[in-house]
Amino acid sequence: MGLPVGDDGMVIGVDAEGRPAVLGVNRPTPYDITLIGGLWTAQVMALRAAATGARVAVETGRAPAWTALAQAAGGGQACITLHDVGRVPPQGASAGSPVVIVRDCGMRPPRGRVVAGPWQSVITLLPYLSPVAPRLMEKSGLVGVQRVSPDEAAQIGRILALPRAEAETLSTLSDGVTLWCSGHDRRFVMTQATDAETGLLGAARRMD
Repeated sequence: MGLPVGDDGMVIGVDAEGRPAVLGVNRPTPYDITLIGGLWTAQVMALRAAATGARVAVETGRAPAWTALAQAAGGGQACITLHDVGRVPPQGASAGSPVVIVRDCGMRPPRGRVVAGPWQSVITLLPYLSPVAPRLMEKSGLVGVQRVSPDEAAQIGRILALPRAEAETLSTLSDGVTLWCSGHDRRFVMTQATDAETGLLGAARRMD
């Protein structure tokens, strides 16, 4: 599997064979991830990125949806910080202090001032296949797709050059399931929340 998946990183779920899918987000090269999916999955990823030792900066227009998570993470340490759209300050990422930026900026996120760099990965959450999605997907090292409409599934299938059967499956995915794509490599992953994550975020859901 050519996904950037190994032993060093955060567990984003289990694949169809029940094996852990581990995503390495703390890396010395710039890394962009696009997730067409729900807030729940993005928030689980933020919590798990923080658990790997990364500082997480969330750029969002809906801060109340993130406040409880930011307060609960890190046991009082400010390991997840919230920022208004376009107001993320330079994070000073380094090997000893890696950073993950989560961009929760709606259908048309503005071009970010804070971009991926060494030891700084960017996860962009899109609720649906928006007009900017093809550009973001093209520049991303990893693309995740959760349940979408049949029309969106067909478009995504063309953009990602998916086999027809896989593209058609995208409109039938269960909550918590993501198709992760990197180049020609693809893997369906089910994200299973821990008890603590469920207590904080509720059950897996695609819609917010």
